[in-house]
Amino acid sequence: MEHIKDFIEKATALREKGLSVGQIADELNISKETATWLLTRPERVETPLKDISVNWSAIGKSALRLSLIASALSDLLMEVVDEEVDVVVGISLSGVPLGALVAEDIGCDFSIYIPKKQVEKGGEIGAFSRNFSEVEGRKCLIVDDVITSGTTITETTNALINLKAKPLAIGVMIDKEDIKEIYGIPVVSLLKVTPL
Repeated sequence: MEHIKDFIEKATALREKGLSVGQIADELNISKETATWLLTRPERVETPLKDISVNWSAIGKSALRLSLIASALSDLLMEVVDEEVDVVVGISLSGVPLGALVAEDIGCDFSIYIPKKQVEKGGEIGAFSRNFSEVEGRKCLIVDDVITSGTTITETTNALINLKAKPLAIGVMIDKEDIKEIYGIPVVSLLKVTPL
């Protein structure tokens, strides 16, 4: 129960800083549903949450560790891709450094997708950053840190398909949903977290 109280305090503090529920979920590596529950929870917890938090800050705070993880993810992605990759799309926020390192590792361009949960309130769709490589009509890899529900990965895939890009594979550090593919596009992860 103390662990849940810590998360309630963290979620509340992030909300007080002005973060949206989606941004809080990203910061705590939990689902939006869990973030909502933490912010609106009943005083007495009767039912346990069906989510887990992933704290990968020991990797994220070290450029060396992050680059080693990116190399392992690059290797895993290239096992399932038999075409030349034009661009790696890192999903904002935490997929950006990982995606940039994967792009460097395999020697291709880099782009950033900002999901709708991070766009100004009222935003209906996400956006590709204009400061990075174009994706339209190109062969892409999608990279993120954690799959919590699959919503953000699916949104990113749809955005690429709408631009006539060809997603070849999706790679993440940790998959909490054991997703094997999205629209026939293989999903690979370094770690899968599944209930027994």
